Amino acid sequence: MQRFFPARLSRSLLLAAAGACLAGAALAHGDVVPQAVDTSSLPQLGAKWRESNPYGGAAEGHKEALRIGSSAYNQNCARCHGLEAVSGGIAPDLRKFDEECAGYADQAKQKVCYQEMDDYYAGTVRRGRTRDGRVYMPPFEGTLSQEAVWAIRTYLEERRAQQ
Repeated sequence: MQRFFPARLSRSLLLAAAGACLAGAALAHGDVVPQAVDTSSLPQLGAKWRESNPYGGAAEGHKEALRIGSSAYNQNCARCHGLEAVSGGIAPDLRKFDEECAGYADQAKQKVCYQEMDDYYAGTVRRGRTRDGRVYMPPFEGTLSQEAVWAIRTYLEERRAQQ
């Protein structure tokens, strides 16, 4: 079989094609602006932020919060934290966010740990994270309502339980 391109040229074409694919993959993330989430079907929480997830466990609205949280996570979080909360290495694996709390044998200490993690989670989502002037996570306050933030937390708790 005869070659139509010199070996050097075909390698160059191969590298150019690979570069184009990588550039396309980087641009495939699309719009990175936070997306609003419709939470009108959830029990409304009011203006004062809750200290812990009001949709967790067997709470009213849990199933709906799980449905909305899954969609909201995919719209706003998956591009950095990974599909279905499985990190691809860019940002922390959110299924493991509060795994150290499960290790407490004392139920009171475990409850306090989970509450502290809820507080850290809500603060991080609302205000974002910046280090040395670099934004590691954008702030979502003003885009995501309290209901949306806790619905995403409900989804993450479910993903943790499934792992």
